[in-house]
Amino acid sequence: MQITSLLQRFEAISLDEMDDVALLNRFDSKYQLSVSKLSKVLEAIKDDYFILEIEGKRKHKYSTIYYDTGSDELYTSHHNGRLNRLKIRKREYLSSGMSFLEIKRKNNKGKTRKLRMVAENKNSSFTLKELDFLSANTNFDFILSNFTLPVKNTNAFERITLVNKDYSERCTIDLSMVSYSKNRKVEMDSMAIVELKQGSVNEKTPLAEALNQLRIKPQGFSKYCIGRAFLEPDLKQNLFKERLIQLKKQFNGSIVLKPTKNSTTSIFNENKKNNGSVTGYDYKRATKVVGH
Repeated sequence: MQITSLLQRFEAISLDEMDDVALLNRFDSKYQLSVSKLSKVLEAIKDDYFILEIEGKRKHKYSTIYYDTGSDELYTSHHNGRLNRLKIRKREYLSSGMSFLEIKRKNNKGKTRKLRMVAENKNSSFTLKELDFLSANTNFDFILSNFTLPVKNTNAFERITLVNKDYSERCTIDLSMVSYSKNRKVEMDSMAIVELKQGSVNEKTPLAEALNQLRIKPQGFSKYCIGRAFLEPDLKQNLFKERLIQLKKQFNGSIVLKPTKNSTTSIFNENKKNNGSVTGYDYKRATKVVGH
């Protein structure tokens, strides 16, 4: 309730007004902190940032499907610290009903570039148009299909989006994250994941200063990789082990693994056919979700 109350003290901004700070080509800095410390951060910056509001809501639900090759090339690249790496995902913005197919690429300068298209369906299968988009923007040495890029992980969380009042920085704060494998889930209810998205590296913004005052330092956190590492003990993760131990200690045993019900795993086993375009999307409005 304290977080919800604090959010009401921010001045609201709409999706249209956020156009100038989409920052799809940017530097990212990630922080993990407790929800109680997040309250202190929000209190410190409430006069310096706008908050995204859509239809009266200031927290928005997201769900994500992550794809990888059969040999987990994308996960392994991240695990091994490869500088040029990417993620492929389909993300649904549940508040607006929009879904995007996204390629998130990090280069050897540490800069993140995100490419996206409006997804033609909300399930895990790719349409021909979606496969064309992936083929045009990746360089795999095999033909992409619904079988060569299977689903490897899914997640769900709530997001708060902030924009500083000089429009040079955007921030996302993710709460109540749950990550799913085929038969298990890991809940991270007490963790807040803060990500600063800036046009240049290490800008000294009010939010960065507030985090620094609480001695919260930036640390890498991939929802995809950390989720899989917690859920799949047989997956290569020796370079992540120290990080997993640190997170368990930091959040005092509140990172919980549980079995899932059969209904939650169907997306991993979905019949992969080209389902064609789904009509009914508001494409004009969907483009406004870029940067959301």
